[in-house]
Amino acid sequence: MSNYPLLNVFWTMLEFFLWILWFFLLFKILTDLFRSHDLSGWAKAGWIVLVILLPFLGVLLYVIIRGRSMSQRDQEQAKQADDAFKQYVRNAAADGGTAPNHVDELARLADLKSSGALTPEEFQKAKDKLLS
Repeated sequence: MSNYPLLNVFWTMLEFFLWILWFFLLFKILTDLFRSHDLSGWAKAGWIVLVILLPFLGVLLYVIIRGRSMSQRDQEQAKQADDAFKQYVRNAAADGGTAPNHVDELARLADLKSSGALTPEEFQKAKDKLLS
């Protein structure tokens, strides 16, 4: 450890942090590029080449030039995901009161078995049919 002074440790940590930051921004920019509908295929290819060949400059330029629309696309995607989740919850809640679920059916079968209305073989067949 004496051959590697403390300042070099901090410098190495900074380089590692910037490298990880660049990868994070690269993936964020690539997903934003493929999500963007206002760019042509050639423009997307140009941005990808710029971001990969000139890493820090390309990422910085992309954030400066397209940062505002990037955040708008993020907000639109979050709103779509939220709307889809709310619709799913509404559909699940609407079906929950009327459609019997497996737990209710299994409980009813167990009650029929315990009352003697079903034999153990009939109970097993009905349970297998319900669970398949």
